[in-house]
Amino acid sequence: MKSILANLRRFTLAALTVVVIFSSFAVFTPTASAETYTIKLGSDKGLLAFEPKKLTVKPGDTIEWKNNKVPPHNVVFDPAKNPAKSADLAKSLSHKKLLMSPGQTETTVIPVDATPGEYTFYCEPHRGAGMVGKLIVEG
Repeated sequence: MKSILANLRRFTLAALTVVVIFSSFAVFTPTASAETYTIKLGSDKGLLAFEPKKLTVKPGDTIEWKNNKVPPHNVVFDPAKNPAKSADLAKSLSHKKLLMSPGQTETTVIPVDATPGEYTFYCEPHRGAGMVGKLIVEG
C-alpha cells in the first residue's frame, strides 16, 4: 500500500510539473511578434520623398531607414507633432546624422510604451522641398 501511495504522489508531482511548465509557455509567449518595416529615404524615381510616406506600426516594431536616392538624408521626428508632445521622445526616435551613400541604414525601434497616434518626421536637408512623412502608432 505504501508503494502505491508513493507512486501516486510521484505521478501527481510529475503531472503538476508538466502542467506548470506548459502553462508558463502560455503566459510568457508573446501574443504577436514585432515587425520590421523599411522606409526609403528618397524615392525610387529620384524624388525627395520618403517611400512609403505614411506607415502604420505597433509599439515594439522596428523601422529600417534606408538611404535610397538623392542623398544626403536623415530622419528627424518633430517634437511638436507627436501625441505626447515630447522633445525627449522625438530625439530618441530621430537619426540626425546625415546618410551620404545609397544603401546606408539606420534603425528605430518604437518604444513599447509609445503613445498611440500620429508622429511627423522629416529630412532636415529636404524639409523645405516637402520631404515629410507620418508614422501612425497603433494602441
